[in-house]
Amino acid sequence: MNKKSYSLIELLFALTLITIISASFYSNISLDKFQSNIDHATNRLILYLKQTRYQALIDSNVDENQEKWHKKRWTLKFFDCREKVGGLYYVIYSDKNMQGHPNKQESLKDPLSSKYIYSSNKCLVNNDTSKYVLLTKEFGIEKIDVSCKMDSSLGKISFGEDGFVYKKLSNNKNEHYKYKINKPCIIKLYDKNNSMREIVIEHSTGYIYKNPIKYRE
Repeated sequence: MNKKSYSLIELLFALTLITIISASFYSNISLDKFQSNIDHATNRLILYLKQTRYQALIDSNVDENQEKWHKKRWTLKFFDCREKVGGLYYVIYSDKNMQGHPNKQESLKDPLSSKYIYSSNKCLVNNDTSKYVLLTKEFGIEKIDVSCKMDSSLGKISFGEDGFVYKKLSNNKNEHYKYKINKPCIIKLYDKNNSMREIVIEHSTGYIYKNPIKYRE
């Protein structure tokens, strides 16, 4: 009986998620022609970050029988395209196979297109992957700065089933609580004209929004 009740709540949460994402997407369609590429990139990234957060809340990876289950938390990570291609891209994934690197099957799907939010470092558009992850190729974004990063990567943000945001997922056993952010994480996007947009992820609530104060041209 409890299992059925939980499944119903989970289903309602998922339906609410899809409704919110759809509403956010379609409310901006009429404004698309007035937006710059950097705004398109920023809005799409915010949309995907919110989807990642909601997915983490409804898709708990807690497994007390697995000492590193926290490594499966839903994560958005930025990458460089291979050198001969150049540019930036990102992937949203849950490391189900615990190999430390995302693959397409582990990636989140865009609920509107059913395409994987994924690319390899070839940075090519495929029929089943979202073109919006290709920050440089699609939007002309040339630089990413993530304030909460703490390793050699371009930056990554992980969302927990506990509602917290993590700047890194520990490689050690039973350290699911470690590396929670304790101040807002700010993602800055720069284009070739040095225009900049900021996305803020609040540490206490996981709330995600575009910072209008920091706009500059």
